[in-house]
Amino acid sequence: MKSVMDDIENLKRLVKMIASQFGSNTEVILHDHVYHDYDNSVVAIENGYITGRKVGDGGTNLGLEAIRKNTNENTGDSYCYFTKTKDGKVLRSSTYFFRNENNEVIGSLCLNTDISDYMNLGKSIENITMYTPEKEIEEIFANSVGDLIDHFINEAKLLLNKPVDDMSKEDKIKILTFLDKKGFFLISKSGDIACDYLKMSKYTLYKYLNEIRETDEDKSYSR
Repeated sequence: MKSVMDDIENLKRLVKMIASQFGSNTEVILHDHVYHDYDNSVVAIENGYITGRKVGDGGTNLGLEAIRKNTNENTGDSYCYFTKTKDGKVLRSSTYFFRNENNEVIGSLCLNTDISDYMNLGKSIENITMYTPEKEIEEIFANSVGDLIDHFINEAKLLLNKPVDDMSKEDKIKILTFLDKKGFFLISKSGDIACDYLKMSKYTLYKYLNEIRETDEDKSYSR
């Protein structure tokens, strides 16, 4: 399969079946990453009220990281991890990435089950929820890529906690390394935003990114 759109009708039926099986507390989302930009990758969704998303909305930070990863690394699939929505819902989530023959991510199927009511019942039902704080992962359920961009930039600012004017080249490379590994530069016009934040030219940005990625390649060869 080259794209989830190649079999979209069958996959939409699958989304509906899973949602029917698990009930209204489980959001089921299908993303296409071939024919749709990341900021409108949702092509099918059931029970979208859980994260507030709909068809035409974008993916999360975890999806960007999976796409960014080298195809020789692990699949990026994640089963039964825990996240929280902006309004405080505790979700038990799983994400499966569709890959083509070159092991490139072409889409994903995501399940988010709202277990907030169960959590409120206390420790007597911990075996049902399977929740442990150690498995909680920060996942940003954004309605737009702009929300993801703001999140990444705010996270980057916390790395050094110093004004850009006081940053050395090494400081800026540290921030760019963080953003690059998070998949930040897969977002349209993210380079312009990084340049504005770090007060550098595009030439300098791409020069630093090349240095970062060449270093990463050297490390992978030395394993």
